[in-house]
Amino acid sequence: MALIQFTRNHRDHSTDKGFQFEFFCDRCGNGFKSEFIPSAIGMAASVLRTAGGLFGGILGSAGSNSYEIERAIQGPAHDKAFREAVEAAKSNFRQCPKCTHWVCQATCWNAKRALCYACAPDIETEIAAAQVQTTVDQMKEKVRQQDLTKTLDLTSEAVALCPSCGARTQGGKFCPECGNQLRPKNECGSCHATYEPGAKFCPECGNKVA
Repeated sequence: MALIQFTRNHRDHSTDKGFQFEFFCDRCGNGFKSEFIPSAIGMAASVLRTAGGLFGGILGSAGSNSYEIERAIQGPAHDKAFREAVEAAKSNFRQCPKCTHWVCQATCWNAKRALCYACAPDIETEIAAAQVQTTVDQMKEKVRQQDLTKTLDLTSEAVALCPSCGARTQGGKFCPECGNQLRPKNECGSCHATYEPGAKFCPECGNKVA
């Protein structure tokens, strides 16, 4: 009994109308699809179902049995179509001896090393990628070394929305929409100590502040 050699990187798209197979690269996902080969048995079954639905009777009985005919598409005709598809697609793929993945020769096979590019990356490509990544890393480091906060008030408590009108603030002490003070004054006019907003007396000197 002759066996059909197959690979894991394929999908069977065959139906009762015919046979078609897809072979794809394990690495990039690209691939090839075989030409559609009509199934004479499947087409006959379809005709019987249609005739049975229209006329009933003897043809209807034959149509109901057509599913038994359809099951035959997994037989010799399917095997022959699959074998031919495998032979046609085989030349476009190589199996990497290290990771055993099936990869396309056009994009993912390193012919110089006889390995896939995942196991044996192209040196020039890696150098180019490393140079670009290093440039980006150095650029980020130089940006981090700069003081970009000179114009920002980092000590006062920031207020995102104006407590009076709800507008978004843009820094500073006053609202850009209504002009009201964003932060209530909390410095004692007598001893200059700070106090919590809403306090009526200074916690340091007892001076009335509200």
